[in-house]
Amino acid sequence: MWRCERGPSDVHHAERGDHQVVANAAESSLQHHLGMTCDPVAGFVQVPCIERCAFGAVKAWTGFMIASNEIPANRRVDFDTTVTAMALTAKEMNSKYKETSEGGLAVSVTLC
Repeated sequence: MWRCERGPSDVHHAERGDHQVVANAAESSLQHHLGMTCDPVAGFVQVPCIERCAFGAVKAWTGFMIASNEIPANRRVDFDTTVTAMALTAKEMNSKYKETSEGGLAVSVTLC
């Protein structure tokens, strides 16, 4: 998941962007992945995991655009808080939703 969100913040950083804008872009992108599960359908990780990465890239670019056009100090949620929330969410999430094919879409979709 990190590779999806890092791209635009890396681009901004390479352009010598403000560090707070870089952190805000990454935070905005990661925030929308909280609680996401990875439940491969019929053992195929592309449903939905790889597809989610593509959507993650779109979210990351949107996060970069928003962070680049806002006042950095006015951000309400910071990067560290978001990462801490992700860690807590992962810890509390039922293990059957963690790439096991035992929950979510994996048990809801029948492929012929």
